[in-house]
This record gives sequence, C-alpha cells and structure tokens, in this order.
Amino acid sequence: MNGLQKVLQPVMIKMVDELAERVYETLNFYLNDYYIGWTPDSYRRTEAFLRSAVKVDAYPYKGGVKAVVYIDYDSMDDYVDATGYQVAEWANTGLHGGLSVSHKPHVWDDTLDHTINNGSLLRLAVQYLRSQGISVRN
Repeated sequence: MNGLQKVLQPVMIKMVDELAERVYETLNFYLNDYYIGWTPDSYRRTEAFLRSAVKVDAYPYKGGVKAVVYIDYDSMDDYVDATGYQVAEWANTGLHGGLSVSHKPHVWDDTLDHTINNGSLLRLAVQYLRSQGISVRN
C-alpha cells in the first residue's frame, strides 16, 4: 500500500490543488459580486474583505492530500466598530456593513453551493482521475 500511495500522491496533489483553485476562483467571484452589487452611502470601503480569500496549495496530509481555501478575517483589521469575522458573517447573511440591502449574495454559502453542494467538484475529480488513466466507477 505504501508503494501505491507513493505513486498516486503526485496525481492526488495536482488534482486537489486544481479543485482548491476552483473553490478559490468561485469564492473570489462571490466576493467581487458582493462588492459590485452595492455601493454604500454611510461608510467608506476598505476593500480588505474583497482581498481576503486565501488558497493554500495542496500538500500531503495524514496519508492523503489536503488543500485549504478560506476567508482570512484576521487580516481585516481596519474596520470601524466591526471585526473582520463580523464583516465575513454579514457577507454570508446578505448584509453589507451590517445593513440589509437588496443585493444579497451569501459569499461563503454561495461558494459552497456552486462547488461542493452541486457536485461539480466531485465531477471534476472523477474527470481528472480518468484523464490520468485511473479507473473510477460512478
């Protein structure tokens, strides 16, 4: 098994990295949608949230492979009367600066819905593995 794992690991790292990149691109799409969909009148934007998406490249982890995509709310330290975490929470509930507005993307939930929950990442994983000559049953 160790030999098989060693042979498959580069394939898995590349696949997981490509899947993480898809999640990262989707997250950035919704972050951008969040920003262009509404312009505040009562506060000035810092755009720290717009630039908060982070992707950690795939790496071996506990006998498998892991990649991480997240919103770095700790980097958003320039908000007045709100933490970066609160800004991210608002954006995931359709609020802008804590205000209810008509343009209401749910940044993180929409990202998950359009990558994981709809099965597209699984389809991409199967497609990738097959392109590498690995037999995958549905």
